[in-house]
Amino acid sequence: MSEKVTLTVKGMKCGGCEANVNGKLEALEGVLSNSASFKENQVCVEYDASKIDLDAIKNVITEAGFLVEE
Repeated sequence: MSEKVTLTVKGMKCGGCEANVNGKLEALEGVLSNSASFKENQVCVEYDASKIDLDAIKNVITEAGFLVEE
C-alpha cells in the first residue's frame, strides 16, 4: 500500500542538501519517490508501507544531519 507524506525538515540550506536527502531516500527499499526542497523546508515522500515505515524514513533524514519536525 502506497502512502504519501510531507515532512518539515530544518537545516537544508542549498541544492546540495536537497541532493543529499534525495539520494539517501532513493537508496531505501520501499521508497517510491521523493522530493526535497530547501526553500520550503520540506521533503515529500511516497513509500510502500509494507516495506518501510515512516520512522525509518525520518531516521535516514536525521542521520543525514537534518532535523525532522513533528
